[in-house]
Amino acid sequence: MPVTPLAATPARDCPGLVRQGRITEALEALTAQPDPGVADLALLLECRLARGEMELALQLGDRLHRVHGLAGEDAARARWALAELDAATGHDEAAAEGYREVGELHDDPVTLPWRSAIAPCLLRTGEARAGQRLANEQLALARGSGSAYAVAGALRTVAAVCAVVDREGTLRDALALAAGHHERLAAQIATDLAGLLALRGGDAPAEAVSLLRETESYADLEDLWPLHARARRLLERLGETPTTPRAEALARLTTSELRVARMAAAGTTNRAIADETGVTVKAVEWHLSHAYRKLGVPGRGDLARLFRLA
Repeated sequence: MPVTPLAATPARDCPGLVRQGRITEALEALTAQPDPGVADLALLLECRLARGEMELALQLGDRLHRVHGLAGEDAARARWALAELDAATGHDEAAAEGYREVGELHDDPVTLPWRSAIAPCLLRTGEARAGQRLANEQLALARGSGSAYAVAGALRTVAAVCAVVDREGTLRDALALAAGHHERLAAQIATDLAGLLALRGGDAPAEAVSLLRETESYADLEDLWPLHARARRLLERLGETPTTPRAEALARLTTSELRVARMAAAGTTNRAIADETGVTVKAVEWHLSHAYRKLGVPGRGDLARLFRLA
């Protein structure tokens, strides 16, 4: 059965997509813009960081640094993205300075939660009390906004930086708010919670594994390498074997195996694949059997998921 292409997503919808955790869809829309604005570049940088694409993120940072004359919300979004880049590259003091500037330019606790973002930086630079104060301020503001996404993110930060807090209970509350609506945030919270549970006995490690498997599945679907790597490390600590990321598995295929597998994933029959590629049906079957083994799937029914056709 032929696959019907999805309609193009307008760039204006991308902030919502990113909050929902639909990073791949947002990236496709943002990269299709012939002349992206500052807000698009800033959001694109955030998406690249989420996928661990540091070289592309640094290039976008250079572009934002070269934009002058910004004010208000545009300036705040550019500064936010650059602070996120600083934080991701270990420059906590520069990141903290950038987040403070965001608050001065456009203090929006829902779309630019700079207090939550700065708190871990302050913790790492020896300003734990200031970080805890700002984390709690963000939680109060988020609750006042009525945004479940903002509250869940704020609760996650409070669990991470505040010493006197029920971390497990706080993370469970955050996960309940994010699950089903904000997939990336939910996966990040689930991974935090799994890290806590991994240290306990009883049924806790089994719950941790379940949470991490869900994170693996989502991170693999969206190619979020940093999140996938974190889940993998925790699974290994629990004595579990992580799943191979989709992109890594596909990279194992030869050119012929990849071509045949992609056609099979789209629903093309072995005979039609043979006719189009100029090989025998037996050769198609041989390529597919090797592809199944390398990809770790039982048959062609699983190929559509790997090639994002289902």
